[in-house]
Amino acid sequence: ALWCLMMSVTPTRGCLLDLPWEDILVPHILCHLPLQQLLSLQRVSKSFQSLIQLYLANMRCFDSSQIGPAIPRAAFVNLLKDNEVLQQLALQNCSDWLTDRELLPVIGQNHHLHQIQLKGCAQLSRHALVAISLSCPNLRQLSLAHCEWVDSLSLRSLADHCKALEAVDLTACRQLKDEAICYLVQKCSRLKSLSLAVNANVGDVAVEETAKCCPELEHLDLTGCLRVKNDSIRVLAEYCPKLRSLKVKHCHNVAESSLSVLRSRGVELDVEPPLQRALVLLQDVVGFAPFINLQI
Repeated sequence: ALWCLMMSVTPTRGCLLDLPWEDILVPHILCHLPLQQLLSLQRVSKSFQSLIQLYLANMRCFDSSQIGPAIPRAAFVNLLKDNEVLQQLALQNCSDWLTDRELLPVIGQNHHLHQIQLKGCAQLSRHALVAISLSCPNLRQLSLAHCEWVDSLSLRSLADHCKALEAVDLTACRQLKDEAICYLVQKCSRLKSLSLAVNANVGDVAVEETAKCCPELEHLDLTGCLRVKNDSIRVLAEYCPKLRSLKVKHCHNVAESSLSVLRSRGVELDVEPPLQRALVLLQDVVGFAPFINLQI
């Protein structure tokens, strides 16, 4: 596709650049090309450079994975410096270069963002989350997985200002305790998906409050939450009729006695029922499981 665009520069019957830029090229042609190729296209001519800059200024979605994780700081700033219409921003695993200095201007000038992905961006600070909460009132999806800089105060700011949130990933945000999670779910009752995985500070109090405040909840990840016990899982089953999946692997205090109700409702669980686990172990050890009559 890039080759075809470049060939259109040659003097033939017409030139690609003769097409209306804002009405045709930007919304209907350039949007189908990978971002990496578009950036290369800037080198064709000054006219193409101007066209790509117009495209970048009107881009609705930016995903750093289309370029690669090691984007030079200056390049990132230059790419989005004129953009005020972003709706989706994905900067996962950019810990080598992304800091508040690069992110905050982008957040501050884009008030229409409804999806932000910052998984593994370890060099940011709580100021980034505060900026998101103040600038993005319509935010619906936010991933902060493995962002250990997230603290209770910045999460409270998010809860106070982004009440339309539907999906939040707080995997391995180890500063957060039950109180912070409770405040979030009390303010953001529209949550459909929540991950609290790999957080030893999260226990029954947070899970029960989530169940009672978020009746629309469909997906909950509690992987490795060692303080979660059976009682909160029973509350979850009682208050969340729309729950579709629950992850409780490595939650050693959660037993089948509390999971059976969810399992009978067809909720997808990431742990096998006791009999199935026993058969798998038996097959691994002696290879006899295939011959066992499961109807016995």
